[in-house]
Amino acid sequence: MAYRIGIDVGGTFTDFTLLRESDGQVSFHKVASTPRDPSQAIEQGIADLLGMHDIAAGEVGHIGHGTTVATNLVIERRGAVTGMLTTRGFRDVIEIGRQVRPHLFDYGVTKPPPLAAREHRIEIGERVNSRGDVLVALDEREVEAAAVKLRRAGVKSVAVCFLHSYRNPLHEQAARRVVERLMPDAYVSVSSEVLPEFREYERWSTTLLNAAVGPRMEAYLESFFARVKNLGIAVEPFTIHSNGGLMSMRAVRAFPVRTCLSGPAAGVVGAAEIGRVAGVANLVTFDVGGTSTDVSLVYRGKPLFSSNRLLADYPLKTPMIDIHVIGAGGGSIAWMDDAGALKVGPKSAGADPGPAAYSRGGAEATITDAQISLHRLNPVALLGGRLKIDAAAARETIMNKVGRPLGLTLEQAAEGVIRIANANMSRAIRSVSTERGYDLAQFALFAYGGAGPLHAIDVAGECGIPAVIVPQEPGTLCARGMLLTDISFDFVRSEIAEVTVASWLHVCKLFADMEAEARAWLERERVPQPEQSFRYHIDARYQGQNFEVIVAMPRIAADGMAGFLHEFAAAHQREYGYDVPGRAVEIVNCRLQAVGNVAKAPLREISATGSVAAAVTGTRKIYFGASCGWLEAQVYARPELPAGSSLDGPAVIEEMSSTVLLAPGQSAAVDRIGNLVINVKGVPPP
Repeated sequence: MAYRIGIDVGGTFTDFTLLRESDGQVSFHKVASTPRDPSQAIEQGIADLLGMHDIAAGEVGHIGHGTTVATNLVIERRGAVTGMLTTRGFRDVIEIGRQVRPHLFDYGVTKPPPLAAREHRIEIGERVNSRGDVLVALDEREVEAAAVKLRRAGVKSVAVCFLHSYRNPLHEQAARRVVERLMPDAYVSVSSEVLPEFREYERWSTTLLNAAVGPRMEAYLESFFARVKNLGIAVEPFTIHSNGGLMSMRAVRAFPVRTCLSGPAAGVVGAAEIGRVAGVANLVTFDVGGTSTDVSLVYRGKPLFSSNRLLADYPLKTPMIDIHVIGAGGGSIAWMDDAGALKVGPKSAGADPGPAAYSRGGAEATITDAQISLHRLNPVALLGGRLKIDAAAARETIMNKVGRPLGLTLEQAAEGVIRIANANMSRAIRSVSTERGYDLAQFALFAYGGAGPLHAIDVAGECGIPAVIVPQEPGTLCARGMLLTDISFDFVRSEIAEVTVASWLHVCKLFADMEAEARAWLERERVPQPEQSFRYHIDARYQGQNFEVIVAMPRIAADGMAGFLHEFAAAHQREYGYDVPGRAVEIVNCRLQAVGNVAKAPLREISATGSVAAAVTGTRKIYFGASCGWLEAQVYARPELPAGSSLDGPAVIEEMSSTVLLAPGQSAAVDRIGNLVINVKGVPPP
């Protein structure tokens, strides 16, 4: 019998999903994260799963994991000391950037420090033009001198970033060989491999990010793999990357920057698959964990992608699921600004010390403390009884930090914290939907993460979303998503050209070349040819524009130019609200995603036997706002609710990883695969 394990390393908890391949039986588990060494929590959680289910280590045939290690290294400025080799005259591009201030009117908001200090950025004699022609040959003696200087300065990682290397990478490759010879212990990252696209600032920033996180990411991977081997598991773990696909450890070592948004991407993949089986093609994914809220769109069954974002204010350009992240999670801290206004987040109590209610030394008022004070979360224990709760500490902290300073009652203070958090979450949802031309009335809110279902109904009502879907064990969905995703990698070629018959044929050749490169990569990843597939995207713009829209294409063929122009006009209309018939269109980047299909067990249908009454575990008083006050509510054990059942509020539905709250007048139904489907009161159905 074989088992598959999915792992999501979060800021507060590390989540696990165990899949038994023979019948699709799924089990879930959570342990507290260990920020100083994330692999420690991974080892503990896997050991727990093997023990709880009496599984031999040799029966584990697959491990997929998502991690925030690379992201946290950048956010906390804990990357390696990094040097940079660049074309003469372009040493300061990475610091000058786009000459745009982070905040137009606030001079107190400054740009982050460069990832490579100026004394560690060394100019090299070489020059290639935009067509890839060599204008000045590489001076390898200068590269040798630079490598010696960086080694003596204690540099541990080197980024090689030459102008127009996306057209001709020979100089970067030669420089890398010199650096590796003279700095054998250094991590070396070259821009023509990390991001072979035009726009040198974004390409070099992404390469520097890759170099900065590379050494410590390698150390983390080695520790992770060693702990897995110590448990007796022989398989090499896969890591999910930002585009929602899996990468081998070898690929992650080379491109660690692609693991930013690793865990959240798995959640979106899992949501899309569950939505497909449930028959809902348009979803707003709403993942509220202990530290952050991550929102994204699934449109017509497919997650939306982006290739541009900021990571801790550094430009990051790599193919990724378009996820918007804000600092609002269960551990987010409530505080007062200089004017005495109540704020929530982005700072979080995290896993250590955590909310005051966890009795680990936390002294700040958090969203979790507010939920416990109103009894919306179980005031006795969470995680199926494994995490004991000190409700008195939660109440006292809310009053000390919010209630007494603002002259509010406990209920007013706790509800105020929750309402502010809901408003922040609603703004994040609108930023990825209505602000980009999508009608939220045509979507369902797919709520997961430990805290997502508690906020979902209020947020959906505020955003005009007519329905909420809550999957089974929503607090572990990102770990579950690891088992619903495929191996994948992205390839790109920059080709700036007006769309004509001749240029389209050249684009077809570029895609054919990328397909050959992608097939070779899939073979190295040991993906059989029948399991290989490809997805095609083109970045394009109207002539005269500066930025592009991403156009998904079902195929790239010589007779496909008219179809591409039609899809481009539709994408431009959706994103900007207009299109310009007859205006020349430019292709900028050609993108190909190589996919190695991984066998996935189907989502199991749950039993329809049993009754709602049998799922009742008791009652408790819950505060439902000033209009309703404290009401006696039924408490249900979600695993006992049968398929096809329905229940009405006021009610609370509990399971190991999360809690769903139904206010008076609200109702929920259980579908055939165990999702809770809630029609939002006051919002018309689509």
